[in-house]
Amino acid sequence: MTKLQAPSPPGMGANGQPQSEGTVSQDKQQVRFSAILTDLQQTGRVSVETLSEQLDVSVVTIRRDLDALEQKGLLRRTHGGAVSIEPLFYEPFRRDRSFLAQVERAADEKRRIGRAAAALITPGETIALTPGTTTTEVIRGLPMNYNITVVTNTVNVAMELSKRKDVYVFVTGGHLHGEWFSLVGSAALKALENMLINTMFIGADGLDATWGASCFNADEAELNSTMMKLARRRVAVVDSGKLGVVANWRICKAGELNILVTDAAATDEMVEPFQKLGIEVMRV
Repeated sequence: MTKLQAPSPPGMGANGQPQSEGTVSQDKQQVRFSAILTDLQQTGRVSVETLSEQLDVSVVTIRRDLDALEQKGLLRRTHGGAVSIEPLFYEPFRRDRSFLAQVERAADEKRRIGRAAAALITPGETIALTPGTTTTEVIRGLPMNYNITVVTNTVNVAMELSKRKDVYVFVTGGHLHGEWFSLVGSAALKALENMLINTMFIGADGLDATWGASCFNADEAELNSTMMKLARRRVAVVDSGKLGVVANWRICKAGELNILVTDAAATDEMVEPFQKLGIEVMRV
């Protein structure tokens, strides 16, 4: 029988020896870092004053923490606080109306959906994501220090996670389809052979109870369908504006989904057909 080890007293190491003041200070700083980044994931913005109250430390300490996290590339400092960081590779697309339309449409809803979906992940999981704005919000909400493996065919997802030392990122090959930075084709399909995925997060151009999850690009539909078949749990992350919409290329049948995460604007009438299929529906 395994003998349980009592937790070490404050300031003591696992071997029962006193920790140095420097080690204790670093441990406390890491706890604050984790709390700050978790708060930032949930809200997109944090303030020095609020963090000071929540973490019971001085505003000077919080400012130093935020400066240190900015140097690590994990947030962007603002006057009085910090905001979530977006990689510079998005900058060339800032004047692209099509890109902006995708990013700005239902932005708050997608953020809530992404955070709620990310909260479903358990430590050590291998997850996969289809391309898209909502699934990008899922990876922005990944829990800290869960040792997650992310399988993606999406360049922007890989870039956004490049600063996360606690996340292992596997990127498929393939040729670049510019609609949302996705890699598709035979090389991408081959990279997925013999892979087991614990949870698959599926974004879509439309989700209909009869037709299923679908998109407007044949190559993306084929790759997304392949990833979906390798997954033990399939979670659709779709805002209410896409419920009942049918695109011409099917990713999967609706009945193959386990969970649907959508926004609070989805009515009972809109989600009932999915619930009848045995799909757990979360409205956030």
